[in-house]
Amino acid sequence: MDTPKSKKMELVIPAYRMHSQNFLNVLDGISEEDALKRIEGKTNHIVWMAGNFVNMRYALGWVLGLRDEDPHSDLFFQGKALDESFNYPGLDELEKNFHDISPKVYQKLWETSDEELDEIFEIGMNIPFIRETKLNFVGMCIGREDYLCGQIGLMRRILDYPGMKYDVDENLKY
Repeated sequence: MDTPKSKKMELVIPAYRMHSQNFLNVLDGISEEDALKRIEGKTNHIVWMAGNFVNMRYALGWVLGLRDEDPHSDLFFQGKALDESFNYPGLDELEKNFHDISPKVYQKLWETSDEELDEIFEIGMNIPFIRETKLNFVGMCIGREDYLCGQIGLMRRILDYPGMKYDVDENLKY
């Protein structure tokens, strides 16, 4: 398929694919130990950020008609606050979940129609200038992914890792 069913997805699809690349790049080389560190007890740890990113992919899939369940939804759904008493999954497991859901969501982005994107999807934001549609939810998910990659990138530097590379793996097709 050369063009998405909805012309509105022509902006979303490249951003989604680049976020896939960035997600893997920003996590590259981070140890499991460092992934659980918080800065002065004020920040979320990288595991939480990565889990929330993956949860966004599941949420996006759900809105587009997929019924795959995030196995860690209880920890990350709707940006649930980090709780240090919880046992969070490791980065390897989160990356596995990412690779499971991401190609399915990617395919749905190509197949979704304008009519589906224009459907009301109420999330209770009550912001007068945001019409709560599926399309706007897709946009919010893309924005959230950007934010989370930026946060992880900042944590990389704080934890003395090199900055994220912008390498592209052309074999990653989602």
